Amino acid sequence: MEKSLHALITSVFFLLLQFTSQCYASKDESYSRPPARNIIFTDHHGSEPEAQQVHVSLVGRDHMRVTWITDDKHAPSTVEYGKQPGTYNAMATGDHTSYRYFFYSSGKIHHVKIGPLEPGTTYYYRCGGSGPELSFKTPPATLPLEFVVIGDLGQTGWTNSTLAHINSRDYDVLLLPGDLSYADTNQPLWDSFGRLVEKYASQRPWMVTEGNHETEIFPIIQPHGFKAYNARWLMPYEESNSSSNLYYSFNVVGTHVIMLGSYTDFDEHSQQYKWLEADLGSIDRKKTPWVIVLLHAPWYNTNNAHQGEGESMRKAMEELLYEARVDVVFAGHVHAYERFTRIYDNKVDPCGPVYITIGDGGNREGLALTFKNPASPLSLYREASFGHGRLRIMDETRAHWSWHRNNDSNSFSADEVWLDSLSTSTACWAIEDGKEPPKFIANDEL
Repeated sequence: MEKSLHALITSVFFLLLQFTSQCYASKDESYSRPPARNIIFTDHHGSEPEAQQVHVSLVGRDHMRVTWITDDKHAPSTVEYGKQPGTYNAMATGDHTSYRYFFYSSGKIHHVKIGPLEPGTTYYYRCGGSGPELSFKTPPATLPLEFVVIGDLGQTGWTNSTLAHINSRDYDVLLLPGDLSYADTNQPLWDSFGRLVEKYASQRPWMVTEGNHETEIFPIIQPHGFKAYNARWLMPYEESNSSSNLYYSFNVVGTHVIMLGSYTDFDEHSQQYKWLEADLGSIDRKKTPWVIVLLHAPWYNTNNAHQGEGESMRKAMEELLYEARVDVVFAGHVHAYERFTRIYDNKVDPCGPVYITIGDGGNREGLALTFKNPASPLSLYREASFGHGRLRIMDETRAHWSWHRNNDSNSFSADEVWLDSLSTSTACWAIEDGKEPPKFIANDEL
């Protein structure tokens, strides 16, 4: 009865919130822009002690965190695991938490850190001493390494399509720059989202940062944001010397990934700014030649949606990223895809990052259909379609980026580019010695 009531409340809630969207056709091509699809509410059909909403994340060099929820408040926070199906030669015990939001009470949220683990290895595991066996694969020990990048995922028919396209080809780590469940204070949708993505998030590490839909602030009654997000999606912030789960970093196979928080303080006096400055200063580009940054509200954007919302953060932090020679910056928020050239301070700069907006995972609000015209020379490709991206780090110097449009039942590679790591650019690093920045464009090519 309670689950049916939640489903009914969810349906009514989103009938009130959901934007209407019409199928849009570009004058320049025959491809039709898809409209938004309906919300999917995923129920739990298992027993109270059975693990649900399982997802794994990277913690340190050779550990993983397994997170899951049980309706049984007495279920143990233990994970058994091993390299053979049904054979568990190791076990770890972790912590648990729960939270209340108005009349909603979460289940028992378990967080268990397991390891040390071997790279490039499939592990079989079981949560809480019972329930089905699951498996995940750890990232490889050496390059190549493949990231999947999706933003503004939600839980709609397009979300299902995106996840199916992602799963049609192997990858190592998924990166999500904010806006996960679109619960927007309707807490049962957090549970529904966890069940929807479990099939994928329990098999490969999902590393996320928060978006505006995770804030869930309600004046006076719920004045502090991110209550559900922080409880459910614990990331390795302590391991990266951060004081907040809203921003952190991690290393994986020659790549340093920085997750920034667009919705917490970021000015030069903030803890996040000081942490970012120290984190960037600690990177050894000989050991980790690639540096990637993710945040939610884009710093560069030629879509009419969300214009200027990342500008104050850009002004505060862009110089730090530029001086550290960050290679790529991914953002979400705008429900479309857009790839820029290398930029610094609103100008083409071969020593700046490539900026990519990828807020097109499958959200309930639909696509951001209109771009500003004429197009900026900084913007090299832009399209309002649902999809996902793949960044394949080939070696210490080269990476391949591709964006895959969800053309209904098919995944179509609509945009791709080869990228050179700035760690290998002697001209860019020479700027630190007082020399002029190079006049050439970085050797990134289609």
